[in-house]
Amino acid sequence: MVKLLVGHKGTGKTKQMIDLANEQIENSNGSIIFINKNARLMYDLKYRIRVVCMEEYEHITNSDEYIGFIYGIISSDHDIETIFIDSILKHADFSLGDIPEFLTRLKNISKNYGMDFVVSLSAEKEEMIGVDFSEYEVLN
Repeated sequence: MVKLLVGHKGTGKTKQMIDLANEQIENSNGSIIFINKNARLMYDLKYRIRVVCMEEYEHITNSDEYIGFIYGIISSDHDIETIFIDSILKHADFSLGDIPEFLTRLKNISKNYGMDFVVSLSAEKEEMIGVDFSEYEVLN
């Protein structure tokens, strides 16, 4: 399943994601991955959560490369329960126009590999043209 946190900057999406990840790791038998633009959240997350800082991967520049990167993470760890992706529009060259296809691809990965994604987007629902919100769980 793909779960979404939507809203403009400053609405508490990142804090909510951190809380969800920290809560989930307590009852998890598998891995939790938290993808963030930089390392600033590393110490807010519990030590068992794997933090991936996208600043270290500046050559990932579009949604195709980002999906390939996610497949690489999955191939290195077959016990992933959830991948959290914070502020996807700040990673690589993502625009609101890329979001519908990106979310569809995440939904397919979720089905194929039996894992969840939690994605935060700094935009309002009305701005995300082409996203069928009935296919996703909106957490806020």
